[in-house]
Amino acid sequence: MLRQGGRAARRSRRSLSHHPREWRKPVKRSLVTLALAACALAGCEQQPEGEPIARAEIGGNALGTPAQTASPEDAQATIASQVESACRSVIFEDSSLTHCLAVPSRHRISTALAEGDGENYRSLSALAGARDPETVAFAMNAGMFDDEGDPIGYYVEDSERLKTLNTQDGEGNFHLDPNGVFFGSGDKWEIRTTADFLANVSERPDFGTQSGPMLVIDGKLHPEISTDGESRLIRNSVGIDAKGRAHFVISNAPISFGKLARFYRDELSVSNALYLDGNVSALWNPATGRLDSGAAIGPLIVVEKRASAEE
Repeated sequence: MLRQGGRAARRSRRSLSHHPREWRKPVKRSLVTLALAACALAGCEQQPEGEPIARAEIGGNALGTPAQTASPEDAQATIASQVESACRSVIFEDSSLTHCLAVPSRHRISTALAEGDGENYRSLSALAGARDPETVAFAMNAGMFDDEGDPIGYYVEDSERLKTLNTQDGEGNFHLDPNGVFFGSGDKWEIRTTADFLANVSERPDFGTQSGPMLVIDGKLHPEISTDGESRLIRNSVGIDAKGRAHFVISNAPISFGKLARFYRDELSVSNALYLDGNVSALWNPATGRLDSGAAIGPLIVVEKRASAEE
């Protein structure tokens, strides 16, 4: 940026140096006298301390418009939301995404379908009305469902299995083989293909949800997913990295399977990622006040904050 005041001062000093010494003081006194006289005539007075500085912006406000300053309360609220939020906005290949990170030492993951024996939530708003937002890091829809909002695949909540593993063939994204299961107990979370889960997981987890297709399998893209296909929807998904952290992603604009899968593989270095759903994808982030609404949804994933004593 050009510092015009500095250059003008240097030019003034250089011009004065060309005059004989005896002429400098009279010129300076004359200038000061004229300035004081002009100020007196114009009624000049000092600007109160703390007033905003008038700034000129290229292509912005006109000269003399005070610069806008955020209040301390607004600044503190912004900083607090950034610190507290487990989610952040990212851009991948010109696509806007929201990436939410769950860390085993700081978070607890559970599934939620209904409040007690009542009707299914069917929305994040209903969930938000039943939970203390101070305890929730974030929540999103957790997999595919039928007309009543019940899961169509394996589903476990609070160690209770409400739906058995679905190994049937069929149409649609859920049955695009291989599909998979996101599950966990305590601070260990995993994603396995349905076949792997069936063959190697014998103990019932604390939570589990089955969906499909897998986006990334052992570091490779699903064989039926193209690099950037024509099908574009608002989509959400989950992936587990080498540290055992869960990466939840929801697109803020329609996105292809391939681009979402490559974000996991190339940007997040996730070996296994599972597609959760599309077109009805929604996120609740209490730290920023985001609470998506829209079409009715089914099972939910809730990521809660661990108490400080547990960290």
